[in-house]
Amino acid sequence: MTAAAKLRGLQGVAVLAAIATIGLKSAAYSLTGSVGLLSDALESGINLVAALAAYASLSYSARPADPTHTFGHEKIEFFSSGIEGALVFCAGLGTIAYAIGQLWKPTPLEHLGQGALLAALASVVNLVVGWMLLQVGRRSGSLLTEASGHHLMSDVLTSVGVLLGLGIVRMTGIQELDAVVAILVGGHILGTGFHLVRRSFEGLMDHAWSPNEILAFRLLVKAALPPRTDFHLLKTRRAGRRSFAEFHLVVAGDKSVRESHAISHDLEKMLMQAMPELVLSIHVEPDDERDIWEVDELKRLGEELPPEARA
Repeated sequence: MTAAAKLRGLQGVAVLAAIATIGLKSAAYSLTGSVGLLSDALESGINLVAALAAYASLSYSARPADPTHTFGHEKIEFFSSGIEGALVFCAGLGTIAYAIGQLWKPTPLEHLGQGALLAALASVVNLVVGWMLLQVGRRSGSLLTEASGHHLMSDVLTSVGVLLGLGIVRMTGIQELDAVVAILVGGHILGTGFHLVRRSFEGLMDHAWSPNEILAFRLLVKAALPPRTDFHLLKTRRAGRRSFAEFHLVVAGDKSVRESHAISHDLEKMLMQAMPELVLSIHVEPDDERDIWEVDELKRLGEELPPEARA
């Protein structure tokens, strides 16, 4: 089974988990009348929509490059993640609006023990599936899978907060606390949605790798360079599971085209072995040409100017 197929299969599990938790949390709300549990059930409904969108996106992103999408289809994962974030954000607003209404006219709560048990069971389902999504997403580099995992783990925290609120209501008899908890949950949902939208926006804008990732990549390249070679003008970005990098490889000016190609090919092979999902582009330049340094471009990318470029 391919990595893409495994990701789709896991996302299918997330769809089933969302359906199960919607049923459990809806039943819990029907039993208790708790607006906190209603907000929790609403977030699970968003989970289902997001899981279905993620499954479709992973299926599309797995398509190979073609004449109209020569770099592949992985960027749809950022688009899907953005939709998920927007839906989560809307759910947060709806939760807060409904909870404010209940704050002034609280609904009497009933059967809190049975409702809490159903909600706790739903949380266990989300905890297991969310942990699986996070682990696989991080190992595979799939932002969409990792985002789905974060979303489910956020749902677990939401459910814990709701259950604690119900416990306090049961002990104190203050019905308004249920609405207060729901408002806090809505704020948490808003934050989750904003985070997902921001990550999606960064991906669609070709955000560079993190500073630690870039440093590790530079060290990897430096360690593999043969004598009298260097590199500069490194540019990076990420799309779904794939990472993209390009740089200029500076070789001795007296090297033949064949020799320069061999150096570039060996370097590319080594980097691809270290990073299987890497898409690499190397531009070869001779070290005895002053114009190769492109000082303004080096400054724009924040790279340190070598002595040759300062002369």
